[in-house]
Amino acid sequence: QVQVVESGGGLVQTGGSLRLSCVHTASERTFSSTGMGWFRQAPGKEREFVAAINWSGGSTYYGDSVKGRFTISRDNAKNTVYLQMNSLKPEDTAVYYCAARKPYHIGDEYPITSYPYWGQGTQVTVSS
Repeated sequence: QVQVVESGGGLVQTGGSLRLSCVHTASERTFSSTGMGWFRQAPGKEREFVAAINWSGGSTYYGDSVKGRFTISRDNAKNTVYLQMNSLKPEDTAVYYCAARKPYHIGDEYPITSYPYWGQGTQVTVSS
């Protein structure tokens, strides 16, 4: 059973930075064939796409609200994907979820339905 586990959330002031990490529990071979994504959900709002990365790290995708501020990356040797968040704003406050696709599935990086495996979420709070 695939599991993804996020870490790195916390409280930060406006303009600050945080790095989220997500460990995927499959083998390195499986993880190296798996696209990964980050989503977030603020209170009273729908879960929204933040960023995604393909199996090799060669292609990345970002939601409009985070372009230029957030960077997604991965280390296949560590089965880990990262979300570096810079220039944080109060509106970035949300629970951030890591999600994994099935191996070898490509395309449609943005929909929630493309990701069958989800972590428990990590809270990010940006104070004004």
